[in-house]
Amino acid sequence: MFNFFTNKKFPYFWKEYLKTFKQKPTKTIEATRFIVFDTETTGLDIVNDRILSIGAVAIFNNTIDVADSFEMYLKQHEFKAETVEIHGILKDGSLKKYSEKVALEKFINYLGNAVLVAHHAAFDIEMINAALKRIDLPKLKNKSIDTGVLYKKLAGKKDNHFNLDVLSTEFNIPKHDRHTASGDAYITALLFLKIISKLKKERSVHFSDLFRNSNNKGLI
Repeated sequence: MFNFFTNKKFPYFWKEYLKTFKQKPTKTIEATRFIVFDTETTGLDIVNDRILSIGAVAIFNNTIDVADSFEMYLKQHEFKAETVEIHGILKDGSLKKYSEKVALEKFINYLGNAVLVAHHAAFDIEMINAALKRIDLPKLKNKSIDTGVLYKKLAGKKDNHFNLDVLSTEFNIPKHDRHTASGDAYITALLFLKIISKLKKERSVHFSDLFRNSNNKGLI
């Protein structure tokens, strides 16, 4: 049977990205490279809105590695003045901006086969996937973790659902640079580590447990 994705002539950077998933996967939290990321966008419509910026920072061996970080602003073709108050990104500001295609290539090169982490991860991942589709590429292959879902694995939190501001307050995380992609990525990275630390105090935590949902045995 013809396989579109294996026979399609992908650009070099995407082929290199795919190669990283042929590597033997890690099986411990400490040995895994997590990429905590966030996007600032023109709105919440996956199809019609666009990414304004991508910010990310890596976690390895339970430590945030600020030297392994990513920040990029995208050229704005879909400008919504009403959202500037939230993210502060001006269409013609002094920040250096890149085309969507260049930004995606650099982000994919940065990611490799790392596990993605985000708060309300589905939205950010779908925004990236929608952008990839516009340049004729498939969806991201990375495993992902939503800190909002991970939080529900804590004892007594199963039915709770809170935004990043509320959880930052609960875990005593300073909200510096809130509503910037890089700032939110760093806050989420701190939240991720604090949730895992608290989980480990409650029970034994294994790498595979991070991906189990409330319908599975394990961390529920």
